[in-house]
Amino acid sequence: MTVLKPPSPPLYDVAIVGCGPSGAAAAALLGQRGLRVWVGDSAQAIYDKPRAFAMDHEILRVWQQLGIDGAMQAHMEPFTDSEFYGVDGQLIKCMSTIAPPYPLGHHPSVVFNQPALERLLRQLIAGMPNLTLALGHSVQRVENQTDRVQLSITNDQGAHSVVQARYAIACDGASSRVREQLGMGLIDLGFDQAWLVVDTLINPQGLAKLPQVSVQYCEPTRPSTFLIGPGHHRRWEISINAGEDPQELATPEGTWRLLSRWITPQDGQLWRQASYRFHALVAREWRQGRVFLAGDAAHQQPPFLGQGMCQGVRDVVNLSWKIAACLQDHAPDALLDTYGTERQAHVRELTTRIKHIGELIAERDPAKARARDQQLLQACQGQVQRTPRQDVQPALRGGLLSAQSHAAVGTLCPQPWLVRGAQRQRMDHWLGCGWRLLLSAQAPASLLSTAAQCRPSGMAQWQLGQGPWQEADAVLANWLAKHQAHAVLVRPDHVVYGVAHDDPSLQALFDEIHAFSKPH
Repeated sequence: MTVLKPPSPPLYDVAIVGCGPSGAAAAALLGQRGLRVWVGDSAQAIYDKPRAFAMDHEILRVWQQLGIDGAMQAHMEPFTDSEFYGVDGQLIKCMSTIAPPYPLGHHPSVVFNQPALERLLRQLIAGMPNLTLALGHSVQRVENQTDRVQLSITNDQGAHSVVQARYAIACDGASSRVREQLGMGLIDLGFDQAWLVVDTLINPQGLAKLPQVSVQYCEPTRPSTFLIGPGHHRRWEISINAGEDPQELATPEGTWRLLSRWITPQDGQLWRQASYRFHALVAREWRQGRVFLAGDAAHQQPPFLGQGMCQGVRDVVNLSWKIAACLQDHAPDALLDTYGTERQAHVRELTTRIKHIGELIAERDPAKARARDQQLLQACQGQVQRTPRQDVQPALRGGLLSAQSHAAVGTLCPQPWLVRGAQRQRMDHWLGCGWRLLLSAQAPASLLSTAAQCRPSGMAQWQLGQGPWQEADAVLANWLAKHQAHAVLVRPDHVVYGVAHDDPSLQALFDEIHAFSKPH
């Protein structure tokens, strides 16, 4: 008698746990590269209320790569200035945005509708034939094996199944089951405050009462934030005082009591209200075997610059091209170790900077708050200057970056608008999002010769002034001149690997990459 064995589960290239913005972005980026991807989420539907509020031009560049940036235009608006007011109601600080031409080809800072973004991402991945979207599926267990990861799954009808993949990415949120099961601990960066977050839809009568810019009320009695979202969406983040009941404040009665400083129930409707404890946490390890953490599973930060979702998208952009390089181009496994090296350091630095802004806003001691106000006003001689939000972003350090000491290394390479007659397009649409070598119009012949001889196969190259497309606003030309460089070597995630000013320095960059790529 022949005993038939049950068929083995298919082997995916990547399994993704969680289909929020980070998980969906990871699936789309990996699917775009032709990999077989399974992405599962315990929920069947998208959460229909806003959580993430803002995103920057780095993230808009990712949506451009995925082809949904045009569709998002209807669901976002430029972020207004954020004005900080001190103890006595005086302006003490202002965060704004940089002036055009914008360096990455998109508005540097926008507010947006998160459910609309998630719908677009879900539609995108549902249309990719190499992706399997499993909604209503919860991962119960993850097992690292020698050449794969095995996930034990339960769907919302209680049926069990197994998914196997070469790699797995845990994007399953702040209370990540995968992180907890694998014992991947968190580092506490020392921030713990209770706040109420309130989203509202305001009618014209209410809008007439409210500030026309976003405001940080740096008042010791109750620090608060007012944010202008797209359309009639307005958000408040209101600190919770000692002795107050966070759950009572999150009721409609409690919330309207706190909002009475600004509006009444006749001015609009509550959309969402929730009490939170804001934390500053980062994963101690970002990789265990073939499993990686990303998004809120890897870090949590206070919301004061709207970087929570942005950080998660940065994670998966960094990781997705590296996984693809290992699976498709036989890149060394050490490339995957650079993910945690780069992202942990970046998240720690940015979270620390966000934490300091939160501490500035939320100073509770009246004497210290007055001293803060005086210090900020003295530093600007009483004339508050607008500080671009983008100035807070640190560069990547360590990992797969040139060893050269140069300020451009680890920063984002600009993306100029290009023109050809009456046609306009952004650079990434033309050159793609792989490795790129960009050259100045004045690059010496010896450097061009080195580029021709040593540039790896498949690496795109463009010299300014050459070819059918020309820069519209000299964004890249001015950037190269500022950095005294004739060449910039750019990674697939748009991060500057290194710059060169002559043929020996360009040769050195190629030698570094070649040495890293050798089997170890």
